[in-house]
Amino acid sequence: MTMQTLLRRHGVVLGLLALVLVLPLVLPSNFYFRIATLTFIFALAVLGLNLVMGYAGQVSLGHGGFFGIGAYAVAVGPTHFGIPVWAALPLGALLAGLLAFLIGRPILKLKGHYLAVATLGMGILIAMVFTNEAQYTGGPDGMSVPRLVLFGWSARGPITWYWISGISLVVAAWLAMNLIDSPTGRAFRAIHDSEPASGVLGVNVARYKLIAFVLSAVFAAVAGAYLALYDGGVTPRTAEFLRSIEFVTMAVLGGLGSVIGSVVGAAFLTILPQVLTVFHDYEHVVLGLLIILFMMFLRDGIVPTLARLIFRRRS
Repeated sequence: MTMQTLLRRHGVVLGLLALVLVLPLVLPSNFYFRIATLTFIFALAVLGLNLVMGYAGQVSLGHGGFFGIGAYAVAVGPTHFGIPVWAALPLGALLAGLLAFLIGRPILKLKGHYLAVATLGMGILIAMVFTNEAQYTGGPDGMSVPRLVLFGWSARGPITWYWISGISLVVAAWLAMNLIDSPTGRAFRAIHDSEPASGVLGVNVARYKLIAFVLSAVFAAVAGAYLALYDGGVTPRTAEFLRSIEFVTMAVLGGLGSVIGSVVGAAFLTILPQVLTVFHDYEHVVLGLLIILFMMFLRDGIVPTLARLIFRRRS
């Protein structure tokens, strides 16, 4: 492993850790802690989505469904089956990963817009289950989520969840960076560049696409569980189609194939709507125009484009 690779890997993780440690010194109120917490939670889901889209080159429009599975696991498990919340969270991630494995085997044989439509249908079906199975999920009104309690300590409040989500994001980024620089990560990038060429070189294309899809589902489920536990409730809107589109938009805006881009994209779509409330009824119009402008002038995403511009200036 080269020194440059080590510096890049540790630089990203240490930068995120520094951000998590420094932000509480400047955040003035619980409202800002909530925005930061939501940013970290969404960034965790987008980081997983970036593994399958940015590195493995596969389109997924159904990750809101996996996000919802994690959210409902920490609600349904304790409420109906007596499973402790701390156990329901990993079980939800395991269930999302298992579902991604079972569904991914057939649908990942598709390519392009066919794959996009298939994953979209998967996400919509999962959301429909949450809406219709009212005896377990509470139907359209949703259900409350018990607090996470460990050894008598209860996780509640924006500051507590700021640290939980922030440290989890740092750990997830470290895992993602190690994965990207491993043989599995190199296989992902080879598939992204050319599936036929990867197959000729001995890469098991179907296997590695499935690995990326399953890992991304697990990341999304953990993020969904965090959001449900933080809010103390969950509704089918957690897994709706627009949630999946939001994740894809975050990944593309921040930069596909960039760990930092996942965080920047999540921050962009979480913080900017709060800033644009000054426009009142025109808030969504301004937000849409800004997204269009970013895609026109920063086509590779915010982080990759800015990194390339800085590199050119230094050269």
